[in-house]
Amino acid sequence: MKLLSFALAACSHEKLGIVRGTGQLNSSRRCVGDTTPVDRLGIPPGLRLVKNVTGFPTGINTASTFSRRLMRARGKALGEEFRGKGVHTYLGPAVDIMRNPKGGRGWESFGPDPYLNGEGAYETVTGVQSVASRRENQEHWRYGVTSNIDDRTMHELYWYPFLRSIEANVSSMMCAYNRVNGTSSCHNENLIGPNGLLQKAGFKGFVMSDWGATHDSASDNANAGLDMEQPGDYILIGGDVYSGLKSAVNNGSVSVDRLNQMVARILAPWYRLGQDQDYPPVNFDSQKPDGSGSRNLRVNVRTAEHTALVKEIASASAVLLKNNRTTTTGTPTGTTIRGLPVSASMIKTVAVVGKDAKLPNLSCNDLNECNDGTMSVGWGSGSNSLEFIVPPIDAITAQVGSSATITQSLSNDLDEALMLLRARTYGSQLFARRMSGELGFYDTVEGNQGDRNDLDLWWKGGSLVERVAAVCNNTIVVVHSVGPVYMTWSTNANVTAIIYAGAPGEQTGPSIVDVLYGNYNPSGRLPFSIADNEAAYGTTIVYNSLTGFPSVTSHRLSYMDGQNITPRFEFGYGLSYTTFSYSSLSIKSSGTSYTISFTVTNTGAFDGTEKPQLYLGFPAAAGEPKKVLRGFEEVPLTKGASSTVTMTLSQRDISIWDVPNQAYVRPSGTFTFMLEHLLKMFV
Repeated sequence: MKLLSFALAACSHEKLGIVRGTGQLNSSRRCVGDTTPVDRLGIPPGLRLVKNVTGFPTGINTASTFSRRLMRARGKALGEEFRGKGVHTYLGPAVDIMRNPKGGRGWESFGPDPYLNGEGAYETVTGVQSVASRRENQEHWRYGVTSNIDDRTMHELYWYPFLRSIEANVSSMMCAYNRVNGTSSCHNENLIGPNGLLQKAGFKGFVMSDWGATHDSASDNANAGLDMEQPGDYILIGGDVYSGLKSAVNNGSVSVDRLNQMVARILAPWYRLGQDQDYPPVNFDSQKPDGSGSRNLRVNVRTAEHTALVKEIASASAVLLKNNRTTTTGTPTGTTIRGLPVSASMIKTVAVVGKDAKLPNLSCNDLNECNDGTMSVGWGSGSNSLEFIVPPIDAITAQVGSSATITQSLSNDLDEALMLLRARTYGSQLFARRMSGELGFYDTVEGNQGDRNDLDLWWKGGSLVERVAAVCNNTIVVVHSVGPVYMTWSTNANVTAIIYAGAPGEQTGPSIVDVLYGNYNPSGRLPFSIADNEAAYGTTIVYNSLTGFPSVTSHRLSYMDGQNITPRFEFGYGLSYTTFSYSSLSIKSSGTSYTISFTVTNTGAFDGTEKPQLYLGFPAAAGEPKKVLRGFEEVPLTKGASSTVTMTLSQRDISIWDVPNQAYVRPSGTFTFMLEHLLKMFV
C-alpha cells in the first residue's frame, strides 16, 4: 500500500531522481553514491571514507573461519555501523569467485569454492539486513573484458553465491563492469531481465550499476533490467546513461510502467526493512574523509562488542599450516620449547622480523594504496578504515612485557635481520605480506595494477624467511596476504611453525598474539589451495591484449583434481594445537534430502574447535570434480569431550545442472561422502 501511495503521489522528476545517482562530481554528495531525495514523501538520498568506524576482517578471512556463526555476526555488526552512520545500502558482500589467485579483489569475497562463497553470502546478507541496512574477476581490462561462461558452469559455479543471496532475501544486486558472453552486464537481459537468472530465481530487489558500468542508451539498460544507475554522471569509464531516461520515457522507448517498476523495486526494501521509520540520518561527508567540515558530525559507531568480534574472527581465521612442536617432556602435555604455542617461561629473547609487523601508513590515500607496514586489508573501494589498527609489534610488546627481551628488524633488510640474529635468540617471529586491490583509474601499487603480477611475497619475503631460518632453529612465520603465495620454504626444518593470517582487519596484532601464545587455539581452514606455481591453478590473468578488450573463458571443473596436482596446502587444510578423531558416520535419506551424522572427539591436550567438512563425490559419469564441498560445521570441544554433528544435504546439493531441461537433476550412480577420517558410499 505504501508503494501504491507513492506511485500515485510522486511526480515524474521525483521518480527519475530515485533511479539515478546525483553524480560523482556533485559537491553536495555526502555518500559514495546518493540519489535525489523526495523530502515531501520522506524518501532520503543513498562507508568507507569516514571516521570512528571499525576496520573489519575481509571476506576471505571470514571464509577461513568456516563458521556460519561468525559470518552472520560480522554481517550484523557491519549493518549496525552502516545504520549508525545513516547509510541505507551496504555495497556488499562481494561474491566473486576467485577464478585466479592473482585476481586483485579476490580477498573481498569468500574464495574460489562456490559452496563456501554461497554460505558466506547467505549469512552476511542475513546478518546485515537483520538490522535494517541493505545490500547490494580480474582487474586488468575489467572495463570491457568479456567473461564467456557456458550454462552449466554458470549454474554450478558462478551463480550459486547469487542464488544463496536471493534465498537470504537480498535487497539489491550490483551489475559489474565486464561483459558476460559478449553483452554488458548492466544491460544483459539474460542476467537481470524479467526472464533472466535473477528474477527466475525469485529476486525481488533492485539492480544497481557499479560506478560508471553503464553504456549505450537509457532504453537498452532500463528495458534489460537495470533499476538504478550510479553515480549518475559520466566518469571516463562510462556512466551518464540515465540522463536520457526522461526522453526515453517521453518517447515511449521506456514505458511508464517500467519506470514505476524501477522505483518500486528500489523502494520496496526501504519499506520492508523499516528504513522509513526512526532511521538515523546521514551524519558524515565522504568527500571529506578526514572528518573535517560541518557535515561530518563525528558519530562514533564503534562498540566494544564489535572490537571483540573483529578480534575473534581474525583469530578464528588464522590458519596453522605447520607446527613442529617440541616440548620439555616429549609429550603434548609438556611445555613448548620450539614451535607453538609459545611458552613465555621458556622464551627469554624474541626477535621480531619483517616490515609487516609494524604500523602501516595511516596517511595513505582514500583507497589505501600504500605498501608500508602490516597488511590488514587490500586496496580499493573494498578497503576499510585503518584508524584504530593495532600492529603485531605493539601487541607482541604488550604480551611479552618484561618476561623477555624483544629485538626487532622491521625493514625487511636481509643483512639487518642477520645481524640481529647473530645474538642468541630463543625464537624469531617473522612477518611477511602480499597485497592486491582494485584497478580504479589504472592505479598501481609497487607496479601492480590491481591484480598481482606474481605470487611471491613482497619485500623479498621468501628470501627473508630463508635467511632468518638459516641462523634461528625456531623460526615462526606469519603471512598476511590477500590470497595464495609461494611457500617453497615451508619444509625448512628450522621453520617450526607457519600461520597464514590473511587480511584480518584492525585487530591484526592482538588476534595473532592470542594464537601465538595459546590464548586462542587456531581453527582456521584455507579457503583456497596453495600451490608451487601458477600453472597448477589452470587459469591466467590476461595482462596484455593486442586486439582490444579480451575474452576470458571460465571452466567448471577443479583443475588441480582433474590434473592430479597435489598442492602444497590444499583447500580446507588447517591444523590445531590439539587433535580430533571421527567416528560413527551414518547416512539417512528422507524424501529428497539426506542427513549425515558423525561423532567428533577431542583426543588432544588442549581445548579446541574442530571444523569438519563434508565433501561429496558424484558418480563418475556426472562429469563433476572428484569432490565438492557440501557442508561444514563449527564444533568447540574441551579436552576429552565428544559431540555429535549432523549435516543435511538437499536435493540440489546432490544434483548437477541439466542444460536441456534447465533444472538441477540428481544423476544416477554411486555417490561418496568424505570426511577427514571417514568415507562412505551410497547409491
